[in-house]
Amino acid sequence: MAERQHGRAGGTVVAAGLMAWVCLGATGCESSGAAADDAAAADPVGTLHRAADVLVAARTSKARTSMEMATGGTRVTIRGEGVYDYTRGLGRLKVMLPHDPAGAAERRPITELLAPGALYMKNRGAGVPADKWVRVDTGTLSDGNLVTGGATDPLAAAEVLRGARTATYVGRTRFAGTPVRHYRGTAHLAEAAKKASPGGRASLAAAAEGFATAEVPFDVFLDDEGRIRKVRHRFSFVNGSGKTAVAVASTTLLYAFGTPADVRLPPARDIYAGRIAEQ
Repeated sequence: MAERQHGRAGGTVVAAGLMAWVCLGATGCESSGAAADDAAAADPVGTLHRAADVLVAARTSKARTSMEMATGGTRVTIRGEGVYDYTRGLGRLKVMLPHDPAGAAERRPITELLAPGALYMKNRGAGVPADKWVRVDTGTLSDGNLVTGGATDPLAAAEVLRGARTATYVGRTRFAGTPVRHYRGTAHLAEAAKKASPGGRASLAAAAEGFATAEVPFDVFLDDEGRIRKVRHRFSFVNGSGKTAVAVASTTLLYAFGTPADVRLPPARDIYAGRIAEQ
């Protein structure tokens, strides 16, 4: 009962605390332009709908994330790095928060475990003991944890593409030395939720309801095996006042496919069930 209550009430506080720090850092890739004779141009929407399944077939990879939000004239960036197991929908990221605006010492990184329907955080602060984890039910978050944790779950980032309604093939280029195909389009979160895997359905449905708009513009770069190497989404959510729409750019980089990703969720005794201080 304590855990269930924490997943909702605590999740709300976590959302309020971390959304204030949301942001992105995008890495540029130069496009070589559209190639009309390339088979990739034939069915871009279908190709993107299959991108999540291709990642599951690839099994594991390393991941880097970057999230950027500009608000009140201030731009902050949160970066993450770790591994992901697509077959189990489990990931582990070390998330680096930006420096305190007041110039305080650098914040300790937060360890995040990503799981179907749940987000676990260690070194969360806000009165949580350092050896305890905070667990949040992502289905209760207004953004489905596409933004709240400061990093978009890599598998969720791929599953957003299942909602692609329009997409164009921009052309071939190279990313980090790897030949890739660049696609650009717009996905609809409600459509993505309908087509998502069982573990990601509730989170995407929550995001479709909670974001200022369910339309998500994206740029994605696939290698010759159809695996996502880079995807950039642009989300829009309403801030705590309920009046201002805030634009967020989230970038996920995937590489080193096949890397061991032994991600284990914490036992129940290590989950913090107390009150989380508001920040």
